[in-house]
Amino acid sequence: MTGRFDGAPRPVRLGVADLLALGSTGLRTRPLRAALSALGIAIGIATMIVVTGIPASSQAALLTQLTALGTNTLQATAVERDPPARLPESAVGMVQRIGPVTAVSAVGNTHTLVRRNDQLDALDGSGLTVLASRLDLLPTINARIRTGRWLTPATANFPTVVLGSVAAGRLGIVDLPTGQPAPQVIIADRRFTVIGVLAETPLSPDIDRSVLVGWEAARSELRFDGHPTVIYVRCEESQLEVVRGVLAETISPERPGQVVVSRPSDALAAKRATEGSFSVLFLALAGVALLVGGIGVANTMVVSVLERRAEIGLRRALGATRGQIRGQFLTESVVLAVLGGLVGTTLGLLVTVGYASWQGWPLVVPGESAVVGVGGAVVIGVLAGVYPCVRAARLPPTQALAAG
Repeated sequence: MTGRFDGAPRPVRLGVADLLALGSTGLRTRPLRAALSALGIAIGIATMIVVTGIPASSQAALLTQLTALGTNTLQATAVERDPPARLPESAVGMVQRIGPVTAVSAVGNTHTLVRRNDQLDALDGSGLTVLASRLDLLPTINARIRTGRWLTPATANFPTVVLGSVAAGRLGIVDLPTGQPAPQVIIADRRFTVIGVLAETPLSPDIDRSVLVGWEAARSELRFDGHPTVIYVRCEESQLEVVRGVLAETISPERPGQVVVSRPSDALAAKRATEGSFSVLFLALAGVALLVGGIGVANTMVVSVLERRAEIGLRRALGATRGQIRGQFLTESVVLAVLGGLVGTTLGLLVTVGYASWQGWPLVVPGESAVVGVGGAVVIGVLAGVYPCVRAARLPPTQALAAG
C-alpha cells in the first residue's frame, strides 16, 4: 500500500502568470483600498530615498567647496635663519617622483622691488614681493586669471609680469583694456609689461601680494639664482600625511631639517568629519515610515482574508490546495508592496533631482537606495502576507463557506 490511489489527481502547480492573476484579483476588485495601502509603502520608500539622496547631494556640494580650500595641498619652505637656508634647484623634479603627488610647482624670491613708475622712491616696494614663477603654478594652487593672460613658454622668457590681486590694487592697475597699450612696472630699474592680473587666491594669500615673473626672465633680467623659495604640492588626499612625512627628505636629502612643511589644512579635518557623518535620525524616520506601511499592508491582507472566506471555501471545495491558497494571498501582498515600492522610488528620485537642481548642487542619488527601496518593498510584502496567507490556507472549506 502506498497511502494513495495511483489514479488520484495530482494537485496542479500554478505558474507565475496564474499566481499573478489570482494575486491581483483582490487589488482589481478593491482598487481604492489597495491604493491607500500601497501609499503607505510608497511614502516610506520615498522618504528613504529623499533622506539619503538630498543629504548626499548637499554633502557633495560641501565637499567640493572644502576641496577648493586646499584639503590636498602642502607647502614646503626653507628654515628662516642667518644666513638663510636655500632649497635645492632640483627640488621640484625630486618631488614630482613621489607617487601620490599629482602636481607640484614653485616660486622663488628675486629679492627685488617693484614700482609703478620711475618717479617713485626706488626703495619703496609697496610691501610687494617679486617672485619668479613656474608656468604650472596656477593649476597647482587653484588660482585663476581675472583679466589678461598667464605666462606662456614664450612670454616667460621676456620681461613680462602677472600681478596678484592685492599687488594690482597697490600699483593702480585694476584692468587691462583690450586694444590699449599694456601698462608697465619697473623692477630693478627695468621695465616689465603687465600681461595679466590674478583673481583673489584664498589658498595662497602671499601670491595676492606678489608680482610674478617668468623663471627664465627672472634669471636673465633680475639675476635670480634659480633656488625656489616656496614649493607647492598637490597630492592624493588619502595619502596627504604620507607625502608630508617624506617631503622634507625628498626636497633636501642631505639637510631635511632645513625644510619646513606645512601641516594639512583644517579644511581636511572638516571634510573627513563631513564624510563620516550620517543622518541616523532621517534613516530612523524612513524606517518608521516603512514599518507603518508594512503594518498597513498586513492589515489590508487580514481584512481581505476575512472578507473573502466564501471565495476561499469555494476554491478549497473545488480542489485548491492549501499551498495554492497561501500562494494566492502571499502574491497579492507582494504585488501590493512592490507597486508601492515602485511608486515610492519614482517619487523619491523626482523629489531628490528637483531639490538638488533648485539648490544648484551636484546630483547624487545613491543607487543602493533605489535597490533597497524596491527590495525592501518585496521583503515587507512577504512579511506582511505571511500571517494572512497561512490563516487563509487553514480555513476548512465547510467553515469558510458557512461564514461566507
